[in-house]
Amino acid sequence: MRGGSGDSRHGTRPGMLFDRIPSPTVTTVTTLTDRHDPHDCHDPHDCHGTRPMPAEVKVEAGAGRPDSPPLTERQEARRRRILHASAQLASRGGFDAVQMREVAESSQVALGTLYRYFPSKIHLLVATMQDQLEHMHGTLRKKPPSGATAAERVAETLMRAFRALQREPHLADAMVRALTFADRSVSPEVDQVSHQTTAIILDAMGLENPGPEQLSAVRVIEHTWHSALITWLSGRASIAQVKIDIETVCRLIDLTAPDRRTQP
Repeated sequence: MRGGSGDSRHGTRPGMLFDRIPSPTVTTVTTLTDRHDPHDCHDPHDCHGTRPMPAEVKVEAGAGRPDSPPLTERQEARRRRILHASAQLASRGGFDAVQMREVAESSQVALGTLYRYFPSKIHLLVATMQDQLEHMHGTLRKKPPSGATAAERVAETLMRAFRALQREPHLADAMVRALTFADRSVSPEVDQVSHQTTAIILDAMGLENPGPEQLSAVRVIEHTWHSALITWLSGRASIAQVKIDIETVCRLIDLTAPDRRTQP
């Protein structure tokens, strides 16, 4: 793996693209009632998931939506272990290395418990991307882009994201493949990734109340960023080419600015 983001000399952890910032509490993905779970164990030798998955697991997992009640502290800690294990496995071997049984063992939860938080590998990796974006957002708030215009700031922000992805190519590929494979059942989780990306772009723009045309420009920028990420990961585009594409599409921000539209 290139980049060695897990180098302890720099205070980073493996599997974290945008580190050096505490993780914000996440309450938007998968919630469970706070009750004792007989399948939730702390002994890694008892967490191999050899028991058959209960029939109700899939149903309960479907409750993990943004309008669900917040996780308890214990549940949140468990969820964070799962996401960390997912990111570590993906960093080491990409999409194929993220096996639900391995994630359960690494995070020390039973396989049935894991499926109640994340019904599938795709759900898990999309949630991992949302978690990575949250870390990036926190980093950007501590050290915002310095461009003179909104377009320059957004382009700088997205290129910082690309440089981070360069350091963890296996993790990046796993997350993007999950987004590509996501079907309708993963729509709420994919929407969270989109909303987080939108929030990052709007913060870079310095806008709190964007108009319809500006929001449309943001959507086009998101589509271009995602497409450029896919072509780069597949080896069909260089970082230099990606930079040109990102800077080009970000010009839409200035073109849709209210003061620009009111000029004769």
